[in-house]
Amino acid sequence: MITREEIGILLDHPVYDGDGNKIGDAKHVFLDDVSGRPEWVTVKTGMFGSSESFVPVRDASLVQDHLEVPYPKDKVKGAPNVDIDAGGHLSADEEHRLYDYYGIDWDSVLAEPEQSGGRDRATGMGTAGAAGTAGAAGTAGRRGEARTGARGDDAMTRSEDRMHVGVERRETGRARLRKYVVTEEVQQTVPVRHEEVRVEREPITDANRDQAMSGPDITEAEHEVTLHEERPVVETETVPVERVRLTAEEETTNETVRGQVRKEHIEAEDDTGRSGRDVPKRGRE
Repeated sequence: MITREEIGILLDHPVYDGDGNKIGDAKHVFLDDVSGRPEWVTVKTGMFGSSESFVPVRDASLVQDHLEVPYPKDKVKGAPNVDIDAGGHLSADEEHRLYDYYGIDWDSVLAEPEQSGGRDRATGMGTAGAAGTAGAAGTAGRRGEARTGARGDDAMTRSEDRMHVGVERRETGRARLRKYVVTEEVQQTVPVRHEEVRVEREPITDANRDQAMSGPDITEAEHEVTLHEERPVVETETVPVERVRLTAEEETTNETVRGQVRKEHIEAEDDTGRSGRDVPKRGRE
């Protein structure tokens, strides 16, 4: 059973069914005018929370930071639409229709101990800490009497629906950076040098005759020359070349949302059969 002190925690928090499925977010709480006890909560359902479904909180429980109701998600989303009067109150007929939908016996509701003299369902839309106008509009819903919208004068209130479109933020995917190593064949041409043997012969001249005649006349001899060459030597080193990061850029596009709204029109007629239709005045939204 949800208490009035828990309303501030409940509003704008998620509502789940018994299987752990999120139905929507709690929008308004309706109080019983006689007992001041929370009786109904409206849950924002549909695309972008464009619809509100009534669900009873008599068997609901507050679990951590969300409300849990004993009705399946589809059951709550399929709840009948009800009309709220200009004062934000739920009539007895509308409440009776909701109780029938959820399979709650209306007679047992009327027989609850704290309800002396029947059920008064003139309840209001709430905000955090003040969920309804408990006690206002006295006998508006007592014993099934219908509210006409009259406020003690001869004027009739004309109401209309207005569509409010919001947005929700949801996760569409994830991007990640992954670093891995590949081995590539790199080719580079470098010049290398090597030594080759070349035999040089020179004739005996007056300039080298003395050096040529300095040795024995006939003998065996050997002379050795060391040869050299260059070979490529490959070394590698690891150096940083760039920094890479992921960033998310927000793009804005326009989407058209369509919905249905209801408008009341008032016609005047007299006994002569003549009638007139009012033209709603346009004002600031």
